[in-house]
Amino acid sequence: MMSEYITVSYLIEAKNLHKKAESIAVGMTVGSWTDLPLARQELLAPYLGTTGNVTIMEERNGLQKGIISIRYPVGNITPDIPALLTTVFGKLSMDGKIKLLDIDFPPSLLKQFPGPKFGIAGVRELLGVHDRPLLMSIFKSCLGLPLGELETQFAAQVEGGVDLVKDDEIFFVDDKAPLANRLTAYNRIIEASGRTVLYAVNLTGPVHQLVDKAKYAIEKGANCLLLNVLPYGFDILHRLAADPDINVPLMAHPAMAGAFYASDEYGIASPLLLGKLMRLAGADMILYPSPYGSVALKQSEALAIAEHARISNDVHKSSFPVPSAGIHPGLVGKLYDDFGMDVIVNAGGGIHGHPGGAADGARAFRAAINTVVQGKTLAEGAKVSKPLAIALEKWGGA
Repeated sequence: MMSEYITVSYLIEAKNLHKKAESIAVGMTVGSWTDLPLARQELLAPYLGTTGNVTIMEERNGLQKGIISIRYPVGNITPDIPALLTTVFGKLSMDGKIKLLDIDFPPSLLKQFPGPKFGIAGVRELLGVHDRPLLMSIFKSCLGLPLGELETQFAAQVEGGVDLVKDDEIFFVDDKAPLANRLTAYNRIIEASGRTVLYAVNLTGPVHQLVDKAKYAIEKGANCLLLNVLPYGFDILHRLAADPDINVPLMAHPAMAGAFYASDEYGIASPLLLGKLMRLAGADMILYPSPYGSVALKQSEALAIAEHARISNDVHKSSFPVPSAGIHPGLVGKLYDDFGMDVIVNAGGGIHGHPGGAADGARAFRAAINTVVQGKTLAEGAKVSKPLAIALEKWGGA
């Protein structure tokens, strides 16, 4: 008999939440129950879902709205996220107003997923930075530019003091700056700087080639990989993280995530989608919308994603949360107050849009980070950092 369960919670609207929960528990597992002969019930009992808590939050116009939980036998799925999501939300996602909120896993299932290979501690160890938030710059723009121009941009970002540089997630066509050539040029710049800088190469191509392409990139000198997880699929992230030959950190981009989490009544909740599942599948660093920019998440959701990413247990390492979009040096104090030490400050326009150029943009961020870690105000930091002073004049503070 199967005795372990995945417990899944949903926000749902129905005429009767208790009956709906019972219907889901049966329908998403064995299909039907009460009409089955006894012998068939005995055969299928180990695969039958059961109803957990039912909390009615609101009743209006003959409908109940609330949160229900369903317990699915672990033995119903194989240990991969496609199987998991199909089992707990496949056809159910099309059944009216229902949102997948969370999934709780027993340790026996958790340990069958790779989780982060490096995690927060491992990424910090690679960079030799342990006493402050990390700084990452977004490489804007990449498309259509010759290698020489990209080298100039890259050198400026490194000169300013960033810890990581990531490709633009839309950098698929690189005919003017092929991957191997970029890596050779960028690694030369990194070596000349005397520091370690992680360059997250956008992993692209047909999905069946991505593992081999990742290994090719590493062979050519890549020290970090970027993956658009949702368009390509969680399982590719899983396979990359589980492969012992892919020995560099993996950065998960949230491209297309809004199609899943944006509605209050449909889809998959962002803390589960971008926090728990990304970490489970092996992301060392997880990008997602910050609470501050034009594509902002609610602060409670952004903080919940970070909490899920940084959970520490005996099964998996913690992932770095990377709240992104709308970040400029004047927000560093708020970012630090909200997310603490173990966060990656990620900026595009806030670096490249600095009046002094990308190098000064990075210097402004480094000065801001150092200032807030020391418990000082950004105004105090601006007195000793001209790039930060100029940034605050341009963008203001939080």
